[in-house]
Amino acid sequence: MTCRTTLAVILATAAAVTGGARAHDEPIVIKLSHVVAEDTPKGRAAALFKRRAEELTSGRVRVEVHANGSLYRDRDEIEALLLGAVQMLAPSLSKLAPLGAREFEVFDLPFVFADEAALRKVTDGPVGRRLLRRLEPTGILGLAYWDGGFKSFSANTPLRALEDFRGLRMRIQPSAVLGAQMRALGALPHVSGFSEARDALAAGVVDGTENPIANFYTQRMHEVQTHLSLTRHGYLGYAVIVNARFWRALPSRVRGQLERALAEATVYANRMAREVEEEDLRKIVAAGTTRVHTPTPAERLALKKALLRVHAEMEGRVGRSLLRDVYVATEFTPDAP
Repeated sequence: MTCRTTLAVILATAAAVTGGARAHDEPIVIKLSHVVAEDTPKGRAAALFKRRAEELTSGRVRVEVHANGSLYRDRDEIEALLLGAVQMLAPSLSKLAPLGAREFEVFDLPFVFADEAALRKVTDGPVGRRLLRRLEPTGILGLAYWDGGFKSFSANTPLRALEDFRGLRMRIQPSAVLGAQMRALGALPHVSGFSEARDALAAGVVDGTENPIANFYTQRMHEVQTHLSLTRHGYLGYAVIVNARFWRALPSRVRGQLERALAEATVYANRMAREVEEEDLRKIVAAGTTRVHTPTPAERLALKKALLRVHAEMEGRVGRSLLRDVYVATEFTPDAP
């Protein structure tokens, strides 16, 4: 199936897969599509979910994982989920804003999470659960958060001070917050799909980008970016989401088994995000094609203070009360590096 599947084919597929109650001798097929490599934390978690779902249901469920945008690209996958052509996705949180859930862009705010512990207070707490419930009116259920990791900036020039960003064309995923972030740095935001990012960097369409280390390495961006600054300025997370009609039509026992498989995959995904970052950073350094810079506390604080204006600019978009709740949950401190 091509990325630009026709509407007729999508609807035909939807009719075949959204009936959760079916003959017991037919496996329930769950197509799980994502756009990153199989050996990223998300890719590995998807593989674990497949294995555990099939084990726990004794083969009643068959999970088909389609990685690297091989089934649907960024711009197509949520539409495919809504139509029932796929049953499960794990898109980046920024991609949920076009569904009318702009609150998810709070995760894009630079330096809003000091570390993983602060992040977990949101994703595992009442704020995170409240955000997932925002998807229900769209026909989507949000089931879990998977970490992609904290992002760092890369370019073909050193990125140590604010003036180093000025005038650079920086690739971002679609997000008003990320666009504001790049403009606050004096850079020019360029929106493109993740699967297109490396080619854009290689061709010089853009000068740099931001990514977790795992995505930077597995997409071989270290071969086309000569400098990487470990700013850890932003968070890239994913929401595991399902077609609500399909999920609710599942037999309750099967749904419970899948929830257990997903819980295991979630713990694994978030652990792997930490471990893979360390592993892939070593590989990047060993490759010798990219110089890696670790900002000093002073450099990091200067960058943070320059980007705090984005919080104020985007307060009306993500919601003042939500932003306040995130600050309280994370014990946000503006002056800490």
